[in-house]
Amino acid sequence: MAIYLPELDSVDLQFPHPSTALDDPNGLLAFGGDLSAQRLIHAYRQGIFPWYAEGEPLLWWSPSPRAIILPEIFQPSKSLKKFYRKSGYQVTLNHACHQVIERCAYSRGVDATWITSAMIKAYQHLHNQGHCHSVEVWHDGQLVGGLYGISVGAVFCGESMFSLADNASKIAFWHFCRHFSAHNGSLIDCQIMNSHLASLGAQDVPRDAFLQTLGQQRCAILKSGCYSPQVIA
Repeated sequence: MAIYLPELDSVDLQFPHPSTALDDPNGLLAFGGDLSAQRLIHAYRQGIFPWYAEGEPLLWWSPSPRAIILPEIFQPSKSLKKFYRKSGYQVTLNHACHQVIERCAYSRGVDATWITSAMIKAYQHLHNQGHCHSVEVWHDGQLVGGLYGISVGAVFCGESMFSLADNASKIAFWHFCRHFSAHNGSLIDCQIMNSHLASLGAQDVPRDAFLQTLGQQRCAILKSGCYSPQVIA
């Protein structure tokens, strides 16, 4: 059965309202446009994100339900705390964002990643502009895990994480939750639920509820220094 999907204008940054997204595939909203910084920020502020494979048209999504995590209630397991104490890991913020984005893409392999070469460049550019941020986990001076995402007021829109050593991405997420909450961060958008996110305590909420919270929090101001390069654990 044929479906109608709006095509974005090459100049106009406007998106269709997320409520018009398809049910099948869940959340598919539009195609086309570009990955300019202006368009990406405009999208995230409306609860929309790009997701497509290399060689495919640029697709934009706003699924329902939406996977989220409330950073102030995240609690690491006792076993994770015990592992971290013995791990020798160091956790930093915005020390190696470009590398984290690349590792998130390349650690999955060419056939498994959705982080295209164009997306890598686009999010690295967003980092240079102060919109994209990373958490890094280091062991003996080597980058072994991390995550990155987009800041929208008091909301952090998580994009991807990677782990090359035991529990590295979980430890990155744990310490980011603690740091983000301490700086008045209110919500982490995880986009679409999977088993790893579920193990971290993610919950599904209706798209309308997510968009309402995003609308309330996207202009909020975090405590000073939240995203300054620093050691957080």
